[in-house]
Amino acid sequence: MKHPNGYGSVYKLSGKRRKPWGVRKTIGWDEKGKQLYQNIGYYETRTDAMLALAEFNKNPYTMESSSITFAEVFEKWSKKKFAKTSQSSINGYNASYKIAKNIHSMRFVDIKKDHLQAVMDSCTKGHGTKRKIKVLFNQLFKYALENDLVNKDYSKFVELGEKTEVSARTRFSNAEIKKLWENVERNEYVQVYIILIYTGLRISELLDLKKEHVYLDERSFDVVDSKTEAGIRKVPIAQKIYDYFVYWMNKNDCDYLISTPDGEHFKYRNYYDSYWKPFMEEMKMNHRPHDTRHTTVSLLASANVNQTIIKKIVGHKGSMSLTEKVYTHFEIQELIDAIDKI
Repeated sequence: MKHPNGYGSVYKLSGKRRKPWGVRKTIGWDEKGKQLYQNIGYYETRTDAMLALAEFNKNPYTMESSSITFAEVFEKWSKKKFAKTSQSSINGYNASYKIAKNIHSMRFVDIKKDHLQAVMDSCTKGHGTKRKIKVLFNQLFKYALENDLVNKDYSKFVELGEKTEVSARTRFSNAEIKKLWENVERNEYVQVYIILIYTGLRISELLDLKKEHVYLDERSFDVVDSKTEAGIRKVPIAQKIYDYFVYWMNKNDCDYLISTPDGEHFKYRNYYDSYWKPFMEEMKMNHRPHDTRHTTVSLLASANVNQTIIKKIVGHKGSMSLTEKVYTHFEIQELIDAIDKI
């Protein structure tokens, strides 16, 4: 059956090839009247080639679109996305992208559900990390659909798998908290664990906290960059950790409260690999940094602190009613009184 004019053609290449069937389409003629072709792709069987041609005519992507890789799509998407995204979110997207390294060089049009699932299944990180990977896949396929790079979103079929034991949130026990206090004088970075437990900060929020946003006289500080809207908040400084804030405020000229031994801004990976993980192993504790935040909530609840105040301190948006979000306003002293109970 003859195709209509302008539909394109399927042809077979000479020699022994794994994908001998080519698909192309005429895009014009040169000055001598010779046809100019756009090569769409190469396929193992004539049937595959015919289907590809039909698919192309339903979704006529450009030559650039047919060859653009996963890495190139990420680069194009991130240029727009990162301009209006918090640094903590950017770090999360970049970390997810690195985990998907096995598909970086693949043409985006060739990526199917099995390729994405293989990335997910090979990831040894916790459930939270896998959720971030899927979010990245969702974002990239949305971008690809909007720009006519593909016509189907395979990311929505990717499964995270069962939650593993490592992803379960576990608070620090009272005995473990006591052990931290016992070791706080021998290593200044043990103070970081204590600060996290008695503020409810995410580790990224603490590492990115600048001295200009700390108000010692008021016993509070402002979180101005967080992964959620509720995370932008004023946090009280508990009396028992006040001296640690004074220490770090006066330690050096670094703009950030917590700094490296060289007085530089801490990156999460550096902090986790060089300080958190080795100390946890030494103390024979099995915790992630986020467990400190879970511990804060548990300690406040055990001290019978009002749930709305707890949410205000730690920046939880979950389960907050409209009244809690819009009409309630706690003076900093009320937050200080609450944090001093633990």
